[in-house]
Amino acid sequence: SPRRFARAIHDQNISTLFLTTALFNQMATEVPTAFRRLRYLLFGGETCDPKWVRTVLRSGAPQHLLHVYGPTENTTFTTWHRVERVAETAATVPIGRPIANTRVYLLDRCLQPVPVGVIGELYAGADGLAREYLNRPELTSERFVRDPFAEDPSARIYKTGDFARYL
Repeated sequence: SPRRFARAIHDQNISTLFLTTALFNQMATEVPTAFRRLRYLLFGGETCDPKWVRTVLRSGAPQHLLHVYGPTENTTFTTWHRVERVAETAATVPIGRPIANTRVYLLDRCLQPVPVGVIGELYAGADGLAREYLNRPELTSERFVRDPFAEDPSARIYKTGDFARYL
């Protein structure tokens, strides 16, 4: 129950919380004031609807609202964006910049960087990157590709399958 959850956040003096986007949306729909005492609220895991983010910002924003992105293959979070406002015309909320010790690239089919404003596939790598899929060598070689920008020839990046653009 969103209301019971909101009460638990308050009663237990929770200061930092991560929610999946689906749960964030449900809380924003039913108890948008639930987050106002939080120091940090991180949400992510799927595309978010800016409407619910605006609702939380207007109704009781936490001290810091962070939209996070990251495939499981690259630890938990790959990028983060501090959300302070969302335009009424926004179609989505930015995923932001890479966390420390992480590289993110937006590349075309030839693994070349795309220009600002052009959609490219998102690749991620660095310290948190998994090595492989267990017992799935074909999928591993398809998704974990050589990092064309690294000096180390064994460096890999993960082909996320997600598309984005630099703003």
